[in-house]
Amino acid sequence: MWRRSLLHRARCTNIASRNQTATTTTTAVGRWQLQSHPRCSWRGTALLHTSRPMAVVKPFLLADIGEGIRECEIIQWFVQPGAKVEQFDNICEVQSDKASVEISSRYDGVIKKLYYEAGDMAIVGKPLVDIDMAEEQDDAEAPTPSAGAPSASTASSHTPLPPRPAASRAEQDVRVGGSGGRHAALATPAVRRLVREWGLDITQIVGTGKDGRVLKEDVTRHIEGATEPAAAASPTATSTFAATATPLEETVVPLTPVQNQMFKTMTKSLAIPHFLYADEAAIDRLVTLRNTINHSLSQSRDSDPPSPVRKISYMPFFIKAVSTALHDFPIINSRVDLTDEARPKLVMRPQHNIGVAMDTPAGLLVPNIKNVQQLSIMEIAAELARLQAAGSAGKLGAADLKGGTITLSNIGNVGGTYVAPVIVTSEVAIMGIGRTKVVPAFDKHNTVVPKTIVNFSWSADHRVVDGGTMARMASLVKRYCEEPELLVSKLR
Repeated sequence: MWRRSLLHRARCTNIASRNQTATTTTTAVGRWQLQSHPRCSWRGTALLHTSRPMAVVKPFLLADIGEGIRECEIIQWFVQPGAKVEQFDNICEVQSDKASVEISSRYDGVIKKLYYEAGDMAIVGKPLVDIDMAEEQDDAEAPTPSAGAPSASTASSHTPLPPRPAASRAEQDVRVGGSGGRHAALATPAVRRLVREWGLDITQIVGTGKDGRVLKEDVTRHIEGATEPAAAASPTATSTFAATATPLEETVVPLTPVQNQMFKTMTKSLAIPHFLYADEAAIDRLVTLRNTINHSLSQSRDSDPPSPVRKISYMPFFIKAVSTALHDFPIINSRVDLTDEARPKLVMRPQHNIGVAMDTPAGLLVPNIKNVQQLSIMEIAAELARLQAAGSAGKLGAADLKGGTITLSNIGNVGGTYVAPVIVTSEVAIMGIGRTKVVPAFDKHNTVVPKTIVNFSWSADHRVVDGGTMARMASLVKRYCEEPELLVSKLR
């Protein structure tokens, strides 16, 4: 009983204290009056919200974009402080060491702060921007009195703004000037980096690429145009150059995100004991088959529906040959699991996600064609064309770059015969392809005839793949390329 009495007495004391503290002083705003009692209400017909919600500024964090990436380069901003954003509006574009990604807002509100400038490295899990969601709420909840007229200062602070229409991508691009905006979007990351290194304004460079895209040649032409007048003003510069030349200094250039990732990956890769196996294949029958297919494609340009592939290269045949041979040598499609270094394991992978090394404006990237074992040669050619177009435009996505099981690297497009390719840690083999060329050779009658050959170079992880297994796998791929009819008979 005495406990109940104490609780009752304490409750009564608190109520009396609140009633004593709450005064009935009236505040007048024009013809509107508000009492500061806890149960106060408008004597007019509308309720005025006089307090803002607590903790309304929300930090927007850079989410994990996959593949263990810990930092990204800010390519461009689509917003500036003070700009209103809605859910799914683009905030910025970032470039990881593998692909460029556009980051969209998860909230409605007003941008209060940008934590990085264009060109800075943003950390995954750290804030990108601050978004004030209360200002958006204040605009939506501001009262509209049905009687009387508030003062001019009150009307300006509480009159709701008209709803903002959804901004188009072009409008978002125009919001950002200088290092961002439409001009920055119409340039590859490599070109943007060159512009930053020279300290240029990309908006002053005339782009000659598609849709006004600024190319590397445009930047070079702009730089040369800026230096030519200085050279013309000094006609004796050539004769006095040797006497007035200053010593040249080395320039320190940081690694790009792609170069940085390649540095880390190749450092780990060279801890793998490699061995090289090389051979050459005579592909005259494959040349005939390819020419027949391309002739058929050229005759069916006006077909309905049109073919997504206008011309096929040798690469789809090589990719399919490797995939078909993997059915007989699944260990070449495996990976080494070192989760427990004392008990290493092999993970056998049923899908053939064959990567193709590509020389892109951002650097060397290796997207992969998923489930090649289920695709026809024409389907492989179509997917390869899509990846090549995305790589040239700097638009390869994270999904295109992860999950590879074995890699093909075609150096023949540039030159060279043999190569010693380097294995990545998630694979146990890689195939290098040299230039296709015609050489004189002897036929079965000892007559000199022209023969089309291509060189194949294989690197394998000698911890788990022995030389005999790699040689038999390489010989089977060679046979499929030399006898494409046999390859066709294996298609599913």
